[in-house]
Amino acid sequence: MRIMGLDFGSRTVGVAISDSLLLTAQGVEIIRRKEENKLRQTLARIEELIVENEVEEIVLGLPKNMNDTEGVRVELTKEFKDKLERRTGLPVYFWDERLTTVAADKAMMEAGIRRENRKDYDGYDRSYSDPAGLSGSQEQ
Repeated sequence: MRIMGLDFGSRTVGVAISDSLLLTAQGVEIIRRKEENKLRQTLARIEELIVENEVEEIVLGLPKNMNDTEGVRVELTKEFKDKLERRTGLPVYFWDERLTTVAADKAMMEAGIRRENRKDYDGYDRSYSDPAGLSGSQEQ
């Protein structure tokens, strides 16, 4: 069994996939799109990666605000979750990504990656996240 972690952004989706023992996840791809609401090709690529990697579950980062409120990105992410479930037939679980993003930013700073270059590492927080997050045990 493998789990796919997704970091859904306005123009990109960072993709990480767990190892078969669910101990680690590695960033595998950043799916880019020209327009925010054009998801057909993005969903098709996710489906291809699911088949190629024998993925059985998806964990989707939920971008809540640090004060636990939900903004526009959360609503868009919830809509994306619904589309993913309908299209793939797989269970999709939310993962609160607030502190994962902070930890990934800190790791990239320590690695000497300049702030303006960090966007090139979109999805790094999905692969950086605690492997326990890949169990989907946080939110549904």
